[in-house]
Amino acid sequence: MQTKLAFLLLFFLLSSVGTQAQEPKQTEDWSKKPDIVTPGKKFRAPSDALILYRSKKDLAKWQTQNGSEAQWDATMCGMTVNRTGAIFTKQPFGDCQLHIEWRTPRKVVGDGQGRGNSGIYFMGKYEVQILDSYENETYYNGQAGSIYKQSAPLVNASRKPGKWQSYDVIFHAPRFKADGSLDSPATFTVFHNGVLIQDHYILKGPSVFAGYPKYTAHEEKLPMMLQDHGNPVKYRNIWIREL
Repeated sequence: MQTKLAFLLLFFLLSSVGTQAQEPKQTEDWSKKPDIVTPGKKFRAPSDALILYRSKKDLAKWQTQNGSEAQWDATMCGMTVNRTGAIFTKQPFGDCQLHIEWRTPRKVVGDGQGRGNSGIYFMGKYEVQILDSYENETYYNGQAGSIYKQSAPLVNASRKPGKWQSYDVIFHAPRFKADGSLDSPATFTVFHNGVLIQDHYILKGPSVFAGYPKYTAHEEKLPMMLQDHGNPVKYRNIWIREL
């Protein structure tokens, strides 16, 4: 018993000496000073962000799939889907932080997937669903804030029709090996109106309407797409930070 107590006492003494001998500066990181970024006010873009839509002139940063000029209705209040087709950013993106505000029509027309439907396709492939999901039932991995047909939102944080809503999204693009096989999958973290609804979700592949998702190798950066699903969804205050 005395031998055991003596051993324990020696152990605690040595542990204490080791801790006291370590200088606090040994765990200080001075390797890379973080860049200075000035935050925006009231959801305005921070100083290092790229503006994708703030005013009518910013429609010029978007184009159709065939490279022609985007034809959505554009005003100082936002740009609106008008059945002229999806629009794509002229600049390609990979890993990013996106802020985007959107509004479904005040007048409710249709139900389920036919009510205020649009979508944000990161890299033109990975969709965060936009839908009027205020008192509107549909399949849960297809409602607002879902990773379409893959992950239902943790909660439904939708506002009433006609009210502006926001998404803040952290997206990490997939990585592929030299032989085209998947190295690491894409991930999404999404806040809807300030509420966490997707918590580092790991995607199974690109968004598909029917069947099961499957990765196919593609470029490290690709244009972002806003979907034209036939409903007059409006967008404003869109900015992005490359990560």
